Amino acid sequence: MGFRGLRSPLRKRGSGIGLGHGLWELGSCDDYDAKVRPAPLAALAVVCALLGSTTALAIAKSTGWFGDGHTDTIVLTQAAPSPAANRVVQGGTAKPLAGNDFDPAAIYRARATGVVTIVALFGSQTQNGSGNAAQGSGFVVSKRGYILTNSHVITTAGEDVPGETPEAAGSVFVEFRDGDRVPARIIGWDVYDDVGLLKVAPKEHQLSPVPLGDSSTVVVGEPVAAIGSPFGEQNSLSVGVVAATERSIDSLTSTYDLVDAIQTDAPINRGNSGGPMFDARGRVIGINAQIRSESGNAEGVGFAVPINSAKRSMEQLIENGRVRYAWLGVSTQSVTPILARHFDLAAEHGAAIQTVIDGGPAAEAGLRGGAREEDFRGIPFRGGGDLIVAIDGNRVSSAEDVVRAVTERLFPGQTTRLTVLRGNERLVISVVLGDRPANPPRSDR
Repeated sequence: MGFRGLRSPLRKRGSGIGLGHGLWELGSCDDYDAKVRPAPLAALAVVCALLGSTTALAIAKSTGWFGDGHTDTIVLTQAAPSPAANRVVQGGTAKPLAGNDFDPAAIYRARATGVVTIVALFGSQTQNGSGNAAQGSGFVVSKRGYILTNSHVITTAGEDVPGETPEAAGSVFVEFRDGDRVPARIIGWDVYDDVGLLKVAPKEHQLSPVPLGDSSTVVVGEPVAAIGSPFGEQNSLSVGVVAATERSIDSLTSTYDLVDAIQTDAPINRGNSGGPMFDARGRVIGINAQIRSESGNAEGVGFAVPINSAKRSMEQLIENGRVRYAWLGVSTQSVTPILARHFDLAAEHGAAIQTVIDGGPAAEAGLRGGAREEDFRGIPFRGGGDLIVAIDGNRVSSAEDVVRAVTERLFPGQTTRLTVLRGNERLVISVVLGDRPANPPRSDR
């Protein structure tokens, strides 16, 4: 049974998104009572799973999210690589823990007061209790009251047709470790990276911000600690290791893949969604968001949104009230040496353009997609298109590298230079990037 993740027992409405991979399903860890998506959406999820590393590139709609227009001081212990995240002013009182040993008890003592339980009420729940309610987790990132969580904790993102504008909860409350519950305002959300931003009034409760780390430095095997409210059990601690990095997984909240997800074997369950994943020094490196499970409970395969992506979303929400992503307008497939030999490609690695969206930035720049699709060893591939091998001089080895460059480094309206191989000819093509549409247009070019 599919479920949206890590919210918890207050959840009354179904919010499951079946992302079937055989018997496996992805869920957000948030719902007790969850239902599988309607059949067409489940079918779409299966199709996405079958595409392997084929990656549709596009990026973000303007949904009219509103913030308060102020800048803020966020606790950053290391600079993130994205331009947006680097613009956040560093400061605050929380510091990395001393030493290099992994001490879960010390992490819990130092950080638990900065982790909160989030209760979101939908429909008429606030007035007469007949609507829907959801419970998840979050963490304080600023003395001014900003709190990070997942978008699916505070909106209907992931419950409706992908690409449709989600509805925000009618009321949101934040419960601190001491049991005090205060109202929170939704600043905005980013469905593409499943990030939500709340704000509480600092006068309502003493705030203990947690420091944000740098997810680009995370390595497989390093220990991690997750704190959240699984099944409504507030401030619960679980520990494990980073099982994998740079995972490209189906998104719970949009039609685009989530790239660079951190995989962990730390037990995370429904109610953990939106909670922090800490490294050994007590810095947040990810937001717990999904689990893959046969039973609907933790089975050692959990995923977190990398904190560098969340920083970028948070920065834009605070400054502009909405999040924008660049859009190239192509779908690509990762190239391996075997594929290169079979399709007579000029390089053994890169991102082969499969389709080009009519009227999109890539089409306007003259980039070319592949010809008729052929199945080679279970991999669908269109040969004959341009092969991207570098973006602005940075090497491209896979389809995910293209997504990474466009989503993490570039912005709508910017011009980027793509180095492509067209047969044996090497070209440098300039592309003016657009805004990512809510739903990726389809094209057979």
